Amino acid sequence: MKLDARTIADLAARLDDCQREARDTTKITDDHPDMDWDDAYAIQHGILHRKLARGRRVVGLKAGLTSLAKMKQMGVTSPVFGFMTDDYAVPDCGEVQVAGLIHPKVEPEIAFVLKSALRGPGCHVGAVLAATEYLLPGIEVIDSRYRDFKFDLKSVIADNTSASRFVVGGVPTQASGVDLSTLGVIMEKNGEAVAMGVGAAVLGNPASAVAMLANHLASRGEEIPAGAIVLSGGITEAVAVAAGDTVTLRVHGMGSTSLRFV
Repeated sequence: MKLDARTIADLAARLDDCQREARDTTKITDDHPDMDWDDAYAIQHGILHRKLARGRRVVGLKAGLTSLAKMKQMGVTSPVFGFMTDDYAVPDCGEVQVAGLIHPKVEPEIAFVLKSALRGPGCHVGAVLAATEYLLPGIEVIDSRYRDFKFDLKSVIADNTSASRFVVGGVPTQASGVDLSTLGVIMEKNGEAVAMGVGAAVLGNPASAVAMLANHLASRGEEIPAGAIVLSGGITEAVAVAAGDTVTLRVHGMGSTSLRFV
């Protein structure tokens, strides 16, 4: 690590306050260009500690940067990972207040709900599927705290991978009955299709992202706990939204989920 504990705490407070106050900031690597990956995750962990101290609880985890093409572009070999607290959860067909966000975008995802813990190292797709109670369609609302949605990889890790809100719904579906690689999704905004894709866009199989998350946590002495919701990563590019928009995700054989921005 390159940053001292005081600097990490100050940066965590800066990003946490930006989210709470819905205001943007410059990316933190502008001021700390030599920070490393451990620093970035330590800042993210500092944000989590602040949320827990305010009475929030962790309800799930998420993977980001799960497109193979995007990883190659960014020069990395693994996705990035973040957490989701209970204040991020939106009920199916629920509302999101845009006044509490900066510049929201939505991504279609497959959510894994676990019946047993997943531990690395050595976690693989088979282990993920065996530990999964069911799958659900999920929409993640991402909302970078960085000005103009411009950041580098270390800055976005520190910012909890732009996590903001999420919704899951549809029909709980057994993983054993789904070919996740060919699973088709359509995301609509105000009744018009704005994004379409298949599960293979996420590392060839969305379960691969969950396995990588378990292996990442193992390096920190942690695991994905039973009962967690895991968002496996955006299947398509993110789509910008504003007040008045309704977003619906339809997943073949799994029903749909939606939310409204007000």
